Amino acid sequence: MHRESARNNPQAPLTHHYLDSTHITPGVIRTGVRVGGFMLEASGFRGEEPDEDRLDIDQPRIDSWSMRGSWRGGPWQAQFSGGRLHGPAWFEPVDVTRLTASIGFNGDVASRPLAVMAAWGENREIGLGFALDGYLLEWDLRVAKRWSLYGRAESMRKELLSLGVHPRGLVPGQHPISISDIAALTVGQIWDLPIDRGGRFGIGADFTVYNTSPDLETYFGSPNAYHVFLRWRPTGAAPAHVH
Repeated sequence: MHRESARNNPQAPLTHHYLDSTHITPGVIRTGVRVGGFMLEASGFRGEEPDEDRLDIDQPRIDSWSMRGSWRGGPWQAQFSGGRLHGPAWFEPVDVTRLTASIGFNGDVASRPLAVMAAWGENREIGLGFALDGYLLEWDLRVAKRWSLYGRAESMRKELLSLGVHPRGLVPGQHPISISDIAALTVGQIWDLPIDRGGRFGIGADFTVYNTSPDLETYFGSPNAYHVFLRWRPTGAAPAHVH
């Protein structure tokens, strides 16, 4: 979620359920080793998402795990990761194997700061007999001192219209499965205001077009989205394209 290529984009990607481990967890154990530009990490955590009461702390359980191997060299970085999530969603009580891979660039092109990320993620729902893939390409280009252009292209397959309480121990064929295809393209820009006191202020706007499979058009049509927003970063926040 915290990528330089998405620094100015206020929208969460549609594919974030394919690319991150979990939303919120009350317990995490993490370890890793780094040698030069290579890093190997492992973590244990609670795979189940929190319930509707967000003011308490759910019982910690280390019932899920993930591992990641990554490399960083100059402006380039790449990683491959995988994990097993134990029953992440209460309405679909099955374990999920999640795989991800990505490659990114965060440097300068023709003296202009540019961050680009290409990523793939896959969810394999154990016991349901299918895998869902998601793809993401996003970018952030500073074309002038106070002006940046950003964008994101996504394509994914998702189980939406057949969501419901899936009984445990389900085997393929016992429950109807409806797989939908969704693609989205976002293009936006942000202009930093010439205000030097109190932080960095910016005015941004973006436009998103969607392409959905026919089963979704019946319920949602062919939606588009527009955003206009004001961004504020406190004094001392890192400037763009600095980790």
